[in-house]
Amino acid sequence: MAKRVTGPEIEKLIQLLAKVPGLGPRSARRAALHLIKKKEQLLGPLGHAMDEAYHKVKICSCCGNVDTIDPCTVCSDVQRDQAVIIVVEDVSDLWALERAGAMNTAYHVLGGTLSPLDGVGPEDLNIKGLIDRVSVGGIRELIIAVNATVEGQATAHYITDRLTDLGVKITRLAHGVPVGGELDYLDEGTLTAALRARTAI
Repeated sequence: MAKRVTGPEIEKLIQLLAKVPGLGPRSARRAALHLIKKKEQLLGPLGHAMDEAYHKVKICSCCGNVDTIDPCTVCSDVQRDQAVIIVVEDVSDLWALERAGAMNTAYHVLGGTLSPLDGVGPEDLNIKGLIDRVSVGGIRELIIAVNATVEGQATAHYITDRLTDLGVKITRLAHGVPVGGELDYLDEGTLTAALRARTAI
């Protein structure tokens, strides 16, 4: 059995860091050691920032984004086209699309995808909130931007079925060959999707 070489406070820091996605026990130990070595420059400010986030961060009651205000910065932005909503699985997807800067629209975060095997049904996601937003009126288009997984596609079909009668245009992200991708390295599913979604030149 390995002997403990640090106090319980440092062990607790390592254990908590190890729960962060992308950090295992070894990476967490390295991160904790780096933070401790840079106590004044990193550990103190990080602790303060985390305390502030804990007390101030909230979930937007309109779209499901995380922010320090409700409605969030995205929903409050009058420069955005609020008549177009991009539907995403998670907040990380919203942030990724914002980094791309391709569209200046509203968003709606579902909080996951339908997965009967995992016990995730429509009532476990923010689908009712989306239906309520569309039902009010003024929405011109919904862009379904979920992952190209079985669960993602099932979720997209479910949302489409629920909103068919509301007269809103529903589109989805194109699937296929990524920019800079080489055909030889792509899987069969991606190639099939690309062929089916082909466009005129």
